[in-house]
Amino acid sequence: MRVIGDNGENFGVLKISEAIEKAKKLGLDLIEIAPTAIPPVAKIMDYGKFQYQKQKKHKGPKTQVTETKGVRMGLGTSQHDLELKAKKISEFLKEGHRIRIELILRGRAKYIDKNFIQERIDRLLRLISEPHKISGAPMKGPRGIILTIEKTK
Repeated sequence: MRVIGDNGENFGVLKISEAIEKAKKLGLDLIEIAPTAIPPVAKIMDYGKFQYQKQKKHKGPKTQVTETKGVRMGLGTSQHDLELKAKKISEFLKEGHRIRIELILRGRAKYIDKNFIQERIDRLLRLISEPHKISGAPMKGPRGIILTIEKTK
C-alpha cells in the first residue's frame, strides 16, 4: 500500500504492518484514502482531523444569497412614510439585497407628466442613506413604474 505522511510527504509503497508501525511511531492513525487504487493509498494523520476536513469539504464555501425585496409607494405617499420606506430600503441594502421600487399609478395618474413622476421617485432615492445605484432604467409595469436599485460595491 502507498503511504503518505501528514504533511504530504511520500513514504512510498509499504506493507500494511510496516505502515501501521510507522503510524504508531508518529502517534497518529493510518487511514485508507483510496482503496480502489493500485496499490491502495493510505495516509498517516489524526483521524479527528481527517473527519473535520471531510465535513468541511462537503459543506463547501458559504455564499450570500441575494434576494429582490419589493417596496411600493403611491404618488400621494407622505414624507414621513417615504422616510420609513427609505430606512427599510437602507437596511435591505446593508444586507446585500436588491430592491424593486414600484410607484403605483392609478387611473389618470398613468398619464401624468414624466418629469413629475421622476421627481416623486427621486424624493425617495434621496432619503436612502446607503450608497446605491440604479441597476436599470425605470420601466412601465402593469401597475405603474418599476425601478430596481442595488448596493454599490
